[in-house]
Amino acid sequence: MGNSLSCCLSPNASPKLGRRRGSAEPDCESEVYKAAAGNAVAVAPAAATVEPAELDFAGGEGHHLQHISDREMPEDLALEPNPSDHPRASTIFLSKSQTAVRQKRKSNHLNHVSPGQLTKKYNSCSTIFLDDSIVRQPNLRTTLKRMTLAIYYHIKNRAADRSLDIFDERLHPLTREKIPEEYFEHDPEHEFIYRFVYTLFSAALLTADCAVVTLVYLERLLTYAEIDICPTNWKRIVLGAILLASRLWDDDAVRDVEYSQILKDVTVEDMNEMERHVLELLHFNINVPFSVYAKYYFDLRSLAHDNNLNVLFTPLTKQRARNYEAISRLCDDEYKDVCRAAMRRSFSADHFIGIRRSNAILS
Repeated sequence: MGNSLSCCLSPNASPKLGRRRGSAEPDCESEVYKAAAGNAVAVAPAAATVEPAELDFAGGEGHHLQHISDREMPEDLALEPNPSDHPRASTIFLSKSQTAVRQKRKSNHLNHVSPGQLTKKYNSCSTIFLDDSIVRQPNLRTTLKRMTLAIYYHIKNRAADRSLDIFDERLHPLTREKIPEEYFEHDPEHEFIYRFVYTLFSAALLTADCAVVTLVYLERLLTYAEIDICPTNWKRIVLGAILLASRLWDDDAVRDVEYSQILKDVTVEDMNEMERHVLELLHFNINVPFSVYAKYYFDLRSLAHDNNLNVLFTPLTKQRARNYEAISRLCDDEYKDVCRAAMRRSFSADHFIGIRRSNAILS
């Protein structure tokens, strides 16, 4: 929060993760704490140690409540930049995909596999080739293909099978049909993940930028909660991220009651409970700066390029350039409105958590 003082300067006031690998006392002499103390108390000498309990809050002209998106990151996460929070940190899905891409290229080289006919078009001084997806207005199908490919690599290259009961499909199935145990022993294919996500987006009339934000929330959830996305939980984790992203970033937010009509075997209470858990595991950090959004968008484009996802490129005409310029100006205003709306919603937990009493829903 800049130079404004807040009680979250105390390392003990930071929200704790539900699951910890080990307990460690915060080191008040660390570089992170020194930077925070230096920002808050400008008159303190460089060699002096500032105790949080000794900070004087009476010296300011007034107190300002800290916004929920500005609260201090958990101590375990503050030491290493989180890609879903920091625009310069590399996205997790892109790093997970690089191993598979390198192995594929190495295999093709050793087996003398020809790349086939080169169909990619390159820009020149007189011609610029673009697809129909831009950062301000991505194409829905293309973005969903890329986003689900990122989820596929998360599942395929996971480190372990850490999970939570609320996301376990064996405990909370999304269908009444009996699912064979073999289903949870194999990683889902990219096309299967795409069909599941595309069905939700098309039925709920969600936009492509909501898909990018869904991926941001998903990686943030995996990092904060220290869990892995695997065959037993991927559907419920993706559904929870979509619920939250659509509620906060879509102009016409779909209510949980309407989602229960899309997923007919899932109760509203189950979706409310799952959404509440997602928010708690995220420590209510639902802020997505545009710099982070843009990083995820362009990393998804890089992912598509590395995996040869087919995209139609056409020359940029003057009319298309004018249209893109108009879209950019319009989306600038819309994004500011969405951010203001999301900030207003964050002051009321009941509003964006979406918890409803059963009798209120039925009535």
